[in-house]
Amino acid sequence: MPEQILILDFGSQYTQLIARRVRELNVYCEIHPFNKIPEITSQIKGVILSGSPCSVRDAGSPDVDLKLFGEIPVLGVCYGAQLIAHKMGGTVLPSQMREYGRARLSTVDHHSELLKEVSLDTQVWMSHADTIASIPDQFEIIASTSSVKIAAFRLKGKPLYAIQFHP
Repeated sequence: MPEQILILDFGSQYTQLIARRVRELNVYCEIHPFNKIPEITSQIKGVILSGSPCSVRDAGSPDVDLKLFGEIPVLGVCYGAQLIAHKMGGTVLPSQMREYGRARLSTVDHHSELLKEVSLDTQVWMSHADTIASIPDQFEIIASTSSVKIAAFRLKGKPLYAIQFHP
């Protein structure tokens, strides 16, 4: 079996688009439901947690044990980012108003492995009704927009990244 990226689907309308973008980079990937995770083998080189129409604050919302992935790099996208923040001790709150549409990155940490080649003012796509209000101390913000302070963050010293937007 080839090396691959595992995409866990939490019900996002963008999951197939994420997979297409990964495949356009000539990287093999598979999409699996969040509640039917395949065996984590040495061929899995990274995990992407997709978005969802759900809120991490709701009882019974989609969930996954992040410890399953060990030291494998993980990227949470939108709901996936909110899930990481929520599970690790951050605060996820309802947005004052649903954010949907184009946004531009107003700050970017170019020292971050994830964003080192992303330009300031890059256009991204927001689609969320909740927002990440705070992240735990062991995390750091790596990107913001004019309206979303925590647009991207990472766990210091570990390959765990999260983006509130769709690139």
